[in-house]
Amino acid sequence: MQQHYYNMEHHPPTRTRKLKSDFISTLPQNIIEDILTRIPLQEALRTSVLSKKWRHTWRGMPKLVFTDNMVNHLRIQLNKYKLISAIFHVLLFHNGPTIVEFRCSVGELHMESEFAQILSVLARGNTVKEFIFISDNRSNKLPVSFFALQGLEHVHLENCTLEPPLTFNGVSSLTVMNFQNVEVSAQVLQHFISKCPLLQSFILIEVGKGIESVPAGGNNFTLVDLFQCVPLLEGFGITKHYMKYLCAGGMPHKLPASLVHLSYLFLHVCLVEQNEISSALCIIRSSPVLGRIVFLMDNNDKSPVQQTPANFLDPEGYPDLNLDHLEMLEIHNYSNLPLEMEFVKLIIAKSPELEEVRIRLNSNVSADEERKMLKEMLLLPFPRASPSAKLIIVSP
Repeated sequence: MQQHYYNMEHHPPTRTRKLKSDFISTLPQNIIEDILTRIPLQEALRTSVLSKKWRHTWRGMPKLVFTDNMVNHLRIQLNKYKLISAIFHVLLFHNGPTIVEFRCSVGELHMESEFAQILSVLARGNTVKEFIFISDNRSNKLPVSFFALQGLEHVHLENCTLEPPLTFNGVSSLTVMNFQNVEVSAQVLQHFISKCPLLQSFILIEVGKGIESVPAGGNNFTLVDLFQCVPLLEGFGITKHYMKYLCAGGMPHKLPASLVHLSYLFLHVCLVEQNEISSALCIIRSSPVLGRIVFLMDNNDKSPVQQTPANFLDPEGYPDLNLDHLEMLEIHNYSNLPLEMEFVKLIIAKSPELEEVRIRLNSNVSADEERKMLKEMLLLPFPRASPSAKLIIVSP
């Protein structure tokens, strides 16, 4: 073990050196704000005792995060009002020109009516750029005051219901929208995104039901309609129930207008459903600059009948499918079915710049099946546009 010895000869223990200046008070304002955003809000408020300069610095914090774990759940009702009081206190004294991020995770506190008042206060200043709201109650309807936040650039909503007022005219500055377990009708979704002309990233995720079930008379809002509303889209993700609803009735061979900016695509699909695989191929075919594709397979091994012809994914049948910019293909919940294998081969055959194929196996795939898959993908001849692409298999 290395030991260090210090010579105390010139530093008598009876004397204490005095700092020549108050170091923390000389820090630039942007450094102070960066420090405050990296610590919990309670600790940021306590920095007011550090020095005269820091006494009111927290009032200009660009990031405000309120969560239900800031209070003790043993006395939920009492602590709910403590949290609400703290939020209003911070907003009342906040004097920064911009709130870069406002995050509120209410969990079990059920503060719907109070939250509407909080949003009303935020809307008066209209300075919030990023808004994150997380609830544990999907029926929790976003208050009308939310739609008055016209300066928003990023929105992340979890477990709530979205129903804009009739007077809603969109958010002209919104670029990123993430909906997770959000109850929203197809009509409302179309109206909302059509009023956000700068939208670049759009994620639709659900655990249970997505939009509503497909109506008997057909679907009046499809993926084709959705993409026409977001011409600047760079990143798109959609999971099972939304996908099933929006591609009901089939998709065209190619979208009317190409997604010329789309570089990231996440799809949750069932390959044995004709509508879903056709929709996936339509999106890919219409996206000339895709750099990364991520697929989550939807229990293909549990579907009783494969409705897709065996030669449906023959690369020779797709002369107009060119993935000239694709570098990464990632597949989750891979069951090693013949149709899944053909799908992977099709992407590999059409991607000359491909660098990596990462496949995460379903837990039902045995070791023997895994070895067979590796043999087929590494040893058997099939078209490879990028022979140097790495293949990574991740077992459960």
